[in-house]
Amino acid sequence: MKAILALADGRVFFGEAFGAIGEVTGEVVFNTSMTGYQEILTDPSYRGEIVTMTYPLIGNVGVNHEDVESGRPHLAGFVVKEYCPYPSNWRCERTLDEYLKENNIVGIQGLDTRALVRHIRDHGAQTGIISSVDLDPASLLEKVRQAPSIVGRDLVREVTCPAPYHWTEGPWQLGAGYQPGEPPRYRVVAYDFGIKRNILRNLVAAGCDVTVVPATTPAEEVLAMQPDGVFLSNGPGDPEPVTYAQENIRKLLGKTPIFGICLGHQLLALALGGRTYKLKFGHRGGNQPVQRQEEGGQVEITAQNHGFAVDGQSIEDDAVLTHINLNDNTIEGLVHKQVPAFSVQYHPEASPGPHDARYLFERFTRLMEQQRRQGC
Repeated sequence: MKAILALADGRVFFGEAFGAIGEVTGEVVFNTSMTGYQEILTDPSYRGEIVTMTYPLIGNVGVNHEDVESGRPHLAGFVVKEYCPYPSNWRCERTLDEYLKENNIVGIQGLDTRALVRHIRDHGAQTGIISSVDLDPASLLEKVRQAPSIVGRDLVREVTCPAPYHWTEGPWQLGAGYQPGEPPRYRVVAYDFGIKRNILRNLVAAGCDVTVVPATTPAEEVLAMQPDGVFLSNGPGDPEPVTYAQENIRKLLGKTPIFGICLGHQLLALALGGRTYKLKFGHRGGNQPVQRQEEGGQVEITAQNHGFAVDGQSIEDDAVLTHINLNDNTIEGLVHKQVPAFSVQYHPEASPGPHDARYLFERFTRLMEQQRRQGC
């Protein structure tokens, strides 16, 4: 069955349908990871986006129940060069096509993804539409130009958990699956702005007893839980309209150690009075180089997924910039000058991606230990 991808600027790509049959709009972006498409599909940070994979062959390892980062896929649509209908992997439980159909995710394959990615790189990420039911390019262009932009929308409310829950699952082990962590030493409350499960597993592995709360949970309720630290999760879209989170973070600063990742990093900066801005095409993939501005200037290869960035000059009075993206010099990390709070723009939990930055979870526990001793 034929399918079409049309961009708001008029560029049209023709391909074949896979996954669910239908029509969706979203911001068209690209991810440079070679593996981990299942984790990408289920990362809530992709809410509202049509994701293009730059790696040309997708689906060759199938899908399993263990490699999901949330309860279901969250992206709007999926674009690949070539879908593999015959997966071969000892952990495979069903095909990618079956998984997309089960979760009503519209996909398109067989188009020139290299040309699409070059177009996004040159002209910027923009709203697009995938359709396997309307094959009239003029009709699709009219629809996509009326679709809402991702800028200014609060997508966090669409992905956050409805109620608090307790998380005890630790990292995956070969032959045993996911195992419970060691006896916890620290109580952590994690704000769910679109949290990934592997973040929670790494917190458990670092010795944390984790309670996850909805994004709108008041700071007073969090403090009443008497946490040793508060975690600010990743999440989708534009951080500026998520004003309730910014206000809660302001109330928490100085009361308990804070660690933020991705959207949590941006929200922390906004809570400090900083600014954020939209990147031309964002950073998405498992091969992004970041240099520490501390500890000898080591370079980490990192996993990333964001379309907005922090304006470093806007937070210079309150924070020290700790990490820089080597591709474009955007801000990748900060630490508060006076209170125990730090954050990074990238994903130290990987899934998919390298493990260079997992030390940050231990940094969080050290910060909580220091605060505990000072409290004594």
